Amino acid sequence: MAESKNFIENIIDQDLNEGFPPSSIKLRFPPEPNGYLHIGHAKAIAINFGLGEKYNAPVNLRFDDTNPTKEEKEYVDAIINDVRWLKYNWEEITYSSDHFDKLYNWAEALIIQRKAYVDSQTSKEIAQQKGTTTAPGSNSPYRNRPSEESLKIFREMKNGKHKKGSHVLRAKINMGDPNMLLRDPVMYRIIHKSHHRTADKWCVYPMYDWAHGQSDYCEQISHSLCSLEFEPHRKLYDWFVESLKDQKEKTLPLFPKQREFARLNLTYTIMSKRKLAELVKNKNVSGWDDPRMPTISGLRRRGYTPESIRAFIKKIGVAKRENLIDVSLLEFCVRDDLNKSANRKMVVINPLKLTITNYPEQKVEQIKSENNPELESAGFREIPFSGHLYIEKEDFLEEAGKKFFRLTIGKEARLKSAYIIKAEKAIKNSKGEVTEVLCVYDQKSKSGSGTEESQRRVKGTLHWVSQEHGVPVEIRDYDRLFLTSVPGEESGDFLKDINPESFKKRNGFAEPSLANVKPGSNFQFQRKGYYVVDKDTSLEKTVFNKTVGLRDTWKKH
Repeated sequence: MAESKNFIENIIDQDLNEGFPPSSIKLRFPPEPNGYLHIGHAKAIAINFGLGEKYNAPVNLRFDDTNPTKEEKEYVDAIINDVRWLKYNWEEITYSSDHFDKLYNWAEALIIQRKAYVDSQTSKEIAQQKGTTTAPGSNSPYRNRPSEESLKIFREMKNGKHKKGSHVLRAKINMGDPNMLLRDPVMYRIIHKSHHRTADKWCVYPMYDWAHGQSDYCEQISHSLCSLEFEPHRKLYDWFVESLKDQKEKTLPLFPKQREFARLNLTYTIMSKRKLAELVKNKNVSGWDDPRMPTISGLRRRGYTPESIRAFIKKIGVAKRENLIDVSLLEFCVRDDLNKSANRKMVVINPLKLTITNYPEQKVEQIKSENNPELESAGFREIPFSGHLYIEKEDFLEEAGKKFFRLTIGKEARLKSAYIIKAEKAIKNSKGEVTEVLCVYDQKSKSGSGTEESQRRVKGTLHWVSQEHGVPVEIRDYDRLFLTSVPGEESGDFLKDINPESFKKRNGFAEPSLANVKPGSNFQFQRKGYYVVDKDTSLEKTVFNKTVGLRDTWKKH
């Protein structure tokens, strides 16, 4: 069966069939370091680096650092960590600022060729004379400014002699073009702010459309891949590349071309960096790496694995049209991955005391249990068992109907990997709340013992933790941050759709093998879900974050 290829692979294959040298294929992932990457960026990362792996081609990690008012080294470091965590390898780490000198010199060349001019209108005036999508724009009064005058002012702008907003450099294209991006776009603006790499060397900074294509050219990127919202920018991308052909160096023969793919849209999820920043600023979340955030650092802290995210991106594919992906697919991918890789543990999150009255008082035995039935090499572990245990409160009812298959007075249930017990009495406090259950056990019913009683089937199986040996843990249960499929669509304000039940904190007890676990370690809490050790874990307190339940229960709530 022939391999199915996406449309970008077909474009590259066509280029190769037409004689493009395979050794000249080169890609890049170009994030702006003005925030943390989210799951949408993971798609762009996977596409670019995945193509690099497929075609044995280098991929640059390039930072689009052209706006010092929004960009910080903190974000650069976070992005590097995210790409590395996703297990992708770059050829080089580069920056648009690496090319500032060339970009500036080429801008001067366009001024001399009368393809660019300094405009001294206010930003409001420039916006007004841009026209609309149905009406053409009008020429700036400075459009025919002599090139010598524009060059002089542009150099003064570079040297810090003019204040912010007093001048901009614009490309001279066509104020009547149906594509408004070609109506004399701004190439440079004045910004008096220190840059995280170039410090105070520059007082003018290039706009995205000018810097992007030229940086691609400088790095000899063959296929410049970006999301669909940049499709209208392609004509401008090509104009800038073509306008400078005479200025380009013979040592850099390749001229890049831009192609677009549909970005990722997820249900119950916000993908706007601005809105994500608002959540952080308003303290709706604890930070950019809050486990409810769709940022890569948030997903990592939530317990998602690189393999699960890469599997998710592969499943949704590469498309030309925008569509809305159900977040349940992402949850399925992490559930599927952790089912194969995560060791099973017993943790009681909402503890209720259980006493086995006929179990020897001082006796402690080791119960053998599988670490992961999906992974033969995972082996077994031993868990201490005694006559004083914790079980989940919801696993016991004094009286229950026929459909309740856990523990109730007069009926039997099995303790996971251990014995069959029968509840005899419930101890209550002054409020009438059950605080302890008294049971008896069948000493011949131990799982795996080979006795006839051990083969006896009962409908309910409960997980448990020995009271004496249990490790106190903090459990942080996370759910979807928003209540609506498309936050803000109906209410008009995405903040109104925040789920007030998206975070709950509880204290429980874990089997002793979880006493000294490292942050980032994933486990399946039997009968409860998948959990990860949080970075807040210390010698005094082990903290677990819920990644996802054992099955999709969202529709049920």
